[in-house]
Amino acid sequence: MRYLFLALFVSCICSNGNAEIRYISDVLTVPLRSGPSNAHRILHRGLPSGTQLEVLKVDDNSGFTHVLRQNGSDGWIPTQYLISEPIAQSKLLNARVSIRELEHNLGEATATMSELSNAHDGAILQNAALTAQIESLERELIEIKSISANAIEEHANARELERLNTQLRYEINELVEERQQLQSDLQQRSMLIGAGLLLAGLAIGVAIKARPRRSGWS
Repeated sequence: MRYLFLALFVSCICSNGNAEIRYISDVLTVPLRSGPSNAHRILHRGLPSGTQLEVLKVDDNSGFTHVLRQNGSDGWIPTQYLISEPIAQSKLLNARVSIRELEHNLGEATATMSELSNAHDGAILQNAALTAQIESLERELIEIKSISANAIEEHANARELERLNTQLRYEINELVEERQQLQSDLQQRSMLIGAGLLLAGLAIGVAIKARPRRSGWS
């Protein structure tokens, strides 16, 4: 007999363990009335929880509040159903929207940093090419000076060499200024890349902090 009762007890436990479990929804609807009492005509059968309302007047005696909806209509609802902050569901939706925006901004920041990095690499190559060109022109100038000093005696040739000398100096000065400008651009791009990395890190941190925490009932 003892084993029979034990078997029936275990069977009941197993049966309850397989039962479908559900929870009561937290959705609440509040009727909107034409005046500050339950006897007044209903203008709206039930405003859902989370609806944003503008308070026009609070009637402490009746316990009703005169409110204005976003569509421009007004009415009265019990004051007890009004809270000063959005419900948890609205906060969760807003948090999800914020996270999506942060993820989008993070993607754009990553793409911008990639473009800046590519431009930075190209500028380095361009700077190296300009440096080599300047060195080549300087060697040519030295060679022309040597020829004019040792072998060229005619006045016309001397003037031509002087013209070439002046022209080469002008070209060298232009290349030097271009290289300096390029180096300045490289420094600015490096600062932009660093700022982009910092913004990306801040965006990731904000996204992580903004993600709603799951409670023990969810």
